[in-house]
Amino acid sequence: MGKDKRTKKFAQVKRLLSLKDSRLKAKDRVKKKPKRKPNPENISVRELPQSSSAMYFNYNTQLGPPFHVIMDTNFINFSIKNKLDIVTSMMDCLYAKCIPYITDCVMAELEKLGRKYRIALKVAKDSRFHHLTCMHKGTYADDCIVKRVTESKCYIVATNDKDLKKRIRKIPGVPIMYIIQHRYSIERLPDAYGAPKM
Repeated sequence: MGKDKRTKKFAQVKRLLSLKDSRLKAKDRVKKKPKRKPNPENISVRELPQSSSAMYFNYNTQLGPPFHVIMDTNFINFSIKNKLDIVTSMMDCLYAKCIPYITDCVMAELEKLGRKYRIALKVAKDSRFHHLTCMHKGTYADDCIVKRVTESKCYIVATNDKDLKKRIRKIPGVPIMYIIQHRYSIERLPDAYGAPKM
């Protein structure tokens, strides 16, 4: 017996009757629904959050010397542990004048931490640091910092907190300063020549 030399037909599909076929009964024919024209009065308006005018060139134009740096609680603690002077280390990182800011929430958090962090509280009360007053209820510093940064994009956020970093990375045009290898580094700021290469 010889082999069948016909090639197999791949992806064969059952043939279907068209809806106009005379063999189909009237009840089996599915009627197509007429397309409705959209009513101009019922069209929903999509509202998107307005993007900042500072991000016009896909790079935050509001950032520039002197840099305004908002500090978080753990950034101050890590600076003390690594024996870094905050203002001079910031200047070494950015090669420009820096104005450190502390919110009332960060001060309240440092006061809540007790005697163990009294040195951090003493450092935070330094006259070189500008204090920002908070108008909201509660003393959760992370929410306060994120809200401030979304409202005005002229700040650099200094933190070592992973959760806060994740939240700030979602906001476009806000650089993050952190401590690595016993010195300050910065991400998302292309002109920071003093930051160590990763």
